[in-house]
Amino acid sequence: MRHPKLIIAGIGVALAAAGGTTAAVVTSSAASTTPPAVTAPAAIPGTAATVRVAHALVGGRTEAILTDAKGLPLYFYGADTATKSLVSGSLAVLWPPLTSAAPNAAGLGGKLTVVNDIHGGQVAYNGHPLYTFVGDRPGHVNGQAVQGFLVATPGIAPIAASAASAGTVPAAQSGSGYGGY
Repeated sequence: MRHPKLIIAGIGVALAAAGGTTAAVVTSSAASTTPPAVTAPAAIPGTAATVRVAHALVGGRTEAILTDAKGLPLYFYGADTATKSLVSGSLAVLWPPLTSAAPNAAGLGGKLTVVNDIHGGQVAYNGHPLYTFVGDRPGHVNGQAVQGFLVATPGIAPIAASAASAGTVPAAQSGSGYGGY
């Protein structure tokens, strides 16, 4: 029995970390009858995502950041609102949303909620929908300031509900550029 070979190459972590363009190249054997697909990892239904605080090197400084249960850094997208994620399509492939019906907080001072949007039950911290980056590994931040995403920190300022309901984009964070930390 012949199995089609699917080779996915690209998503250059070094290129993405430098703010460059990333691409995924997909090829398959001629025997394949199904077109190959590149998709974002999905959350396992019925599981609870855990958000916790860890320390990692961000822009040359050790920072307290938010991570998932696997230790992957969590990010927020500056254009999102408290009620809507603007991340979709190929952007969502590189920046998979953190989803859970019942997220758990470990050592957080802010508010952890679930936003029902295009991703289903997306976990949000202080109103900011949270994402991981495919170029990261536990304890390593590679997506800081890439494609408009910033690493989420415990001190990230809440999104005002009035800005979301008015359809405006919240003002950019001031300070260090690390999610208001």
